[in-house]
Amino acid sequence: MKTFWKNLILRSNSIQKDKVKNISSYKLARGYRNLRINLKRIVKDLILIGAGIFSASFGLKGFLLTNNFIDGGATGISLLISATTKVQLPILLIVVNFPFILLGNKILGKQFALKTTVAIIFLALCVAFVNFPTVTNDNLLVAIFGGFFLGAGIGLAVRGGAVIDGTEVLAIFLSKKFGTTIGDIIILINVFIFSAAAYFLSIEIALYSMITYLSASKTLDFIVEGIEEYIGVTIVSSHSEELRQMITYDLGRGVTIYSGKRGYGKNGESKEVEIIYTVLTRLELNKLNVEIQKIDSNAFVVMNSVKDTKGGMIKKRPLKH
Repeated sequence: MKTFWKNLILRSNSIQKDKVKNISSYKLARGYRNLRINLKRIVKDLILIGAGIFSASFGLKGFLLTNNFIDGGATGISLLISATTKVQLPILLIVVNFPFILLGNKILGKQFALKTTVAIIFLALCVAFVNFPTVTNDNLLVAIFGGFFLGAGIGLAVRGGAVIDGTEVLAIFLSKKFGTTIGDIIILINVFIFSAAAYFLSIEIALYSMITYLSASKTLDFIVEGIEEYIGVTIVSSHSEELRQMITYDLGRGVTIYSGKRGYGKNGESKEVEIIYTVLTRLELNKLNVEIQKIDSNAFVVMNSVKDTKGGMIKKRPLKH
């Protein structure tokens, strides 16, 4: 068994066979650690993608398909074509997303393209063969909760390193090519989709489908960005030590301190200053602002949204009394 794990570690870390005899215990332990990390990541990704496929399938079959509602993006295109041509949705999910997979392989790499291919194929199989009950026929509930489960499914798949709706891949490509934002391109694509829905289906269905899209997009943002919304705060002040102690001991947050120069005045005079950076939740901003005002009312404070965080002192530590 030990030999099996050793060979697996060597293979996973690309160590040549002629170096096997000279490998140290440290390298073997490090290789074992790296292998564990990789296996954990793969298992976590598979669980997230599997949950995403199930959620998206439930949103499609349990809500949207029964009322011919559509969503934005590649899924919306597939639903629209299915509603107007009677072509099976599972086939369309694969066909419509295929060009986006090729594009993803080009700009995001083979691993992403492989994960996405597998995810979309299993989504199509789940839609084709798994029976979900029709939850409700109320149009508003269908629009809201259909979008919720579909958005949650897409978000979980993104968390797992894949997509089950390829529109964002196209948006990334076009944003790099034309210098526009990803959000603007997605909005433009969806304008065409919902306009086509109004023409081929009905204005009422198009309007309900917009509600579906809003519900899906908000749920997607919630899943991808996390439950807690973190804010990054940069503080430039001559009272940096007092501010550091306040953030550390009163708020229980970690800080990073940069050494910099403060430029001001008509002649551009500069002065050495310590710059404080910390990350906290939006609910703590009010207390932070009050405490900064007490210590230095002239402090220069910059705040920006943080999409995700990892490592460091993100969770609050016990406060000292």
